[in-house]
Amino acid sequence: WLGYLPLGLELVGRYLDLHPTFTIAKVQKRLEKKKLAAKALLDPTEEGEMTAQLGVAAAFELSWEDLKDCPEVQQLGCRLSLFAPAPFEWSLVEKCVIETEDDREEEQEELEELRDRVAWPTANRSLLKLNLLQLTEQQTYQLHPLIREFFLTKLAQLPEADSYKQSFCKTMVAVAKTIPQTPTRDQIAVVTPAIPHLEEVATVLTDWLRDEDLIWPFVGLGRFYRGRGTYDQAEPWYEKCLDITTSRLGEDHPDVASSLNNLGLLYQAQGRYHQAEPLYVQALDMRKQLLGEEHPDVAQSLNNLGLLYQAQGRYHQAEPLYVQALDMRKQLLGEDHPDVATSLNNLAGLYEAQGRYHEAEPLYVQALDMTKLLLGEEHPNIATSLNNLGLLYQAQGRYHQAEPLFVEALDMIKLLLGQDHPNVATSLNNLAYLYRAQGRYDEAEPLYVQALDMRKQLLGQEHPDVASSLNNLAGLYEAQGRYDEAEPLYVQALDMRKQLLGQEHPDVASSLNNLALLYQVQGRYDEAEPLYVQALDMRKQLLGQEHPDVASSLNNLGLLYYAQGRYHEAEPLYVQALDIAERKLGSNHPNTVTYRNNLERLRDDLSQRSVYIALIGLVRYKFLGFRKQRRRKRQDGRGKK
Repeated sequence: WLGYLPLGLELVGRYLDLHPTFTIAKVQKRLEKKKLAAKALLDPTEEGEMTAQLGVAAAFELSWEDLKDCPEVQQLGCRLSLFAPAPFEWSLVEKCVIETEDDREEEQEELEELRDRVAWPTANRSLLKLNLLQLTEQQTYQLHPLIREFFLTKLAQLPEADSYKQSFCKTMVAVAKTIPQTPTRDQIAVVTPAIPHLEEVATVLTDWLRDEDLIWPFVGLGRFYRGRGTYDQAEPWYEKCLDITTSRLGEDHPDVASSLNNLGLLYQAQGRYHQAEPLYVQALDMRKQLLGEEHPDVAQSLNNLGLLYQAQGRYHQAEPLYVQALDMRKQLLGEDHPDVATSLNNLAGLYEAQGRYHEAEPLYVQALDMTKLLLGEEHPNIATSLNNLGLLYQAQGRYHQAEPLFVEALDMIKLLLGQDHPNVATSLNNLAYLYRAQGRYDEAEPLYVQALDMRKQLLGQEHPDVASSLNNLAGLYEAQGRYDEAEPLYVQALDMRKQLLGQEHPDVASSLNNLALLYQVQGRYDEAEPLYVQALDMRKQLLGQEHPDVASSLNNLGLLYYAQGRYHEAEPLYVQALDIAERKLGSNHPNTVTYRNNLERLRDDLSQRSVYIALIGLVRYKFLGFRKQRRRKRQDGRGKK
């Protein structure tokens, strides 16, 4: 009546192997006896299923009875039941035991035996011998799900059950704390075996977490999944973290503020800016109230809110937050600290976005040097700094200085974060953009396509970064004259940006501008003009009158008017664009040179047109004068008659 269940049969076979003098009849008699005791361990089911389950439970009881003279082995079995039904490393088991026993001076001798791998490894072998614990090919251990349930039932009967659960939670919290904000591929690989057990704590054992540890399993899981680029898997852990910390710790607690901040970071990474902002603001206000105006966590909140405002194009609101965060970090953490480097990098990024390139460069360089000094030559933050400095050089037309930085950043990110990561897609996109700017189209296209595919897979079909990839690939197709392939990508990017970022956003203005450019090169002037005008107005409103993107819009609208022969409308636009570019980009920037050439060509055309018109006027004047003179002669001739 074991129901031919393999586990029950295997356990009974092992039992007979350990007791060679027992007959089958004697074992069956013992099973019948244990079957009665097992009824209390099972939920009522159908009668046939009950018979098989009771048979297996009785087989468990036989193996358990064999350990009655070795209580430490039974205790170990109960501890193992706390792990998720997944493989686990034995080092985690040892840490659980040490965490619990280390607080008891009277058990120091037993702990010394544990550290010498005497007592508990023997217990481990006993469980393996009885087939209650299995050793996997990867040299990890695993309980059969039914045996795990059996051990959990036995655990509930132990007076030490709460202590065991607390020690297990402390061990997994320690694991969670090892997961950095931006884990590398190697760090992810190291912690991966522990993730199912960390999820077990966050799902089943939160009541046994200390208040000061409550946030950590969720933070660790969120960092793990976000580090892998799987934001949809990170989200439920961050959301549950906020719910459980608020419920247990109250509305006004620093860990609740941290939970708000972490969820805001995830929403921002997902492009859900309108959901992120109230979380950031609430976290900032709460931290100021609970921790005081001058605290590293307050600086973090200021910095994060600044990042959000910059992403939304709200530059004038972002700058004072960045400056305040930088000053606070220098004061609280010292001049040389990774967080200070982060603030320098972010402020430089804002200046670059505003076209303040000469202010941005020294900050980028300082941040890169500081990061190398503090974190070593290979770190995700260094790759970020390399990318940012490369983008600045590219914006200034310093292409030969930008390329080695992009290549170095891409190689470093692949090495540290793995081939499939959102940051890899970003680096691919940056390098492709540089190649396109240099006219190296055949090198740019595969990088753009790879970045687009990777972003769709990692971030989902609807994401601002996906829209950017669509826009960039469309730009490449346009540059190659592949207009029919470019247009649907531009339209898709525009629609996605409006939906995700709102109707008024710098990226929406860029999409409008790019679609207008495509229409213009196709001669669809009536469709292009309203898009150019809308993009120009939006950029003036969002970026200010003196932004390089405003100069670009002015130049593009001027090009349209020039193509239509509306020279006198085009000239003031060219003049404005050139004036902004010379002040913001410098006289030798490629854009400045382009605007200057456009203006000179227009004025040459106007000059030639003026000469042509003057000649036409002169010819017409002479022709009319000649006709008038002939008319007079005719009239004079008639008078003489």
